[in-house]
Amino acid sequence: MFDHATTLKLGDVSIGTVEHALAAAAGLGLDNCLIEIEGPEVPIVDGSALPFVRLFHAAGFERQDARVQPLTLDRSVEVVREDRRVYYEPDGPNLTITYEIDFPHPVVGRQEMTFTLRPDDFAARVSPARTFGFSKEVEAMRARGLARGGTLHNAVVLDDTGILSGPLRFRDEFVRHKVLDLIGDLALLGRPLHGHIHARKAGHALHIEFARALHAALSSPAAESAADAGAERRKASGRP
Repeated sequence: MFDHATTLKLGDVSIGTVEHALAAAAGLGLDNCLIEIEGPEVPIVDGSALPFVRLFHAAGFERQDARVQPLTLDRSVEVVREDRRVYYEPDGPNLTITYEIDFPHPVVGRQEMTFTLRPDDFAARVSPARTFGFSKEVEAMRARGLARGGTLHNAVVLDDTGILSGPLRFRDEFVRHKVLDLIGDLALLGRPLHGHIHARKAGHALHIEFARALHAALSSPAAESAADAGAERRKASGRP
């Protein structure tokens, strides 16, 4: 896992840039699927999650009998690295993300978005947002084996003063893509998460560190007891 992308590894096998496909699945509420891939990296396609959203819709969905048991905590979790931060608070019956970025660039600058995860809203407001980066970073990423299919057609590429790759899809496309990335990285938890996440100037490395902190908190005896009690309450009320 680099800060530009997330890589899954098992033994000698690794698959890079998994976050957009995972975000599409999690954003649509798809929690049981098999994705087959040949090669070391998920295709970048247009740099967003929208192509994967369309492919999932084309394949179709099947509602299963097993109930979804969302992950919840009764306490906050936080990871901080200098001026970068990701913070979770147990607030609300859905996942809400407030994300803030701040780049010293005339096109990007400071952007903030608050988004509550719902399938239709994800497909329309977040999934089309493309990955972005600076032209000076491209060679460094390719040296790491990343973005081998990357061109000006599948990313928002910035030079020192502007955009090299055409018009934006949203005025705040940059922060929307950060929300997309976080949704994809949190999909590694294996179940949907409920609560409110506040992220500031984070990236994949901090997202994964945060997911590990959440996993550790969720695996504690107190959290497991609370989760079991919550599951019983949902079962009694007939809610998923």
